[in-house]
Amino acid sequence: MTEIDIKPSGAPLGADVIGLDVSAAIDEKTMAMIRATFALYGVLCFRNQSLTERELIDFTRQFGEVESYVLSDYALKDYPEILVVSNIVENGEPVGLRDAGTTWHTDMSYIPAPPAATILYAKEVPVNEKGEILGDTLFASTAAAYDALPDELKGQLDGRRTTHSYEAKHARRAQEGKSNRKPVSQAQRDALPPVDHPVIRTHAESDRHCIYVVAGECKGITGMSDGEATDLLEMLATHCVKEEFQYRHKWRPGDVLIWDNCLVQHLALHDYALPQRRLMLRTTVKGSPPI
Repeated sequence: MTEIDIKPSGAPLGADVIGLDVSAAIDEKTMAMIRATFALYGVLCFRNQSLTERELIDFTRQFGEVESYVLSDYALKDYPEILVVSNIVENGEPVGLRDAGTTWHTDMSYIPAPPAATILYAKEVPVNEKGEILGDTLFASTAAAYDALPDELKGQLDGRRTTHSYEAKHARRAQEGKSNRKPVSQAQRDALPPVDHPVIRTHAESDRHCIYVVAGECKGITGMSDGEATDLLEMLATHCVKEEFQYRHKWRPGDVLIWDNCLVQHLALHDYALPQRRLMLRTTVKGSPPI
């Protein structure tokens, strides 16, 4: 078993895994410990990594089946499992997805089986004239947020479902001026119809209860009037991302960060602009329908 150290962030989620080269084969005992640690902390960072595209995919596969991307415009041609997230422009065209993570969200909750986990590999990070790293990512624990709810509200939400909509998500981002994407096409509507998920979902490994509501993306709650549901969904979305539930990740080149899409919501801070460059490679681990 590889000897590694775990350094918790001190926040309700997040930890650094020290002493592991993720480009190499990882023995099963070490991997079992990493998976257990991941289920506990929700966000793990492996610093100072140097990976090829194939090595990134192979590392992702150790957490489960690797998905290709619904949004394929910025997937690597030879590696459709990898999505480029970047603000870099070449020959007048963006090389990657520029507006990823501009609002609090959990990845791809608008599909029937959202990804279990997301991995982001930092190739370039933006730096200002003072040498300070920009473009931090905020993570919030949806499990800690659930634990903090009043018992009466927990009971009220038990068994309820809400509708997640890809179109509603992008309409909300456009309304707030946080999207650089083209309007949702009919082909996208056909490929990504609205789906129902539990308002409170259960983590597959830890059995912890987690709030599964995304601001602007969720519409309606079973058994409630539209007005009551709208107010409650907004309250839950705001509650999830309170500062006391957050961990702030300051990126370094070579970071490989994995987060759990049941336990975590995240927000990418766009406090930089060209010529400050950001280049990330993203993979996702296939999930199952939330329960």
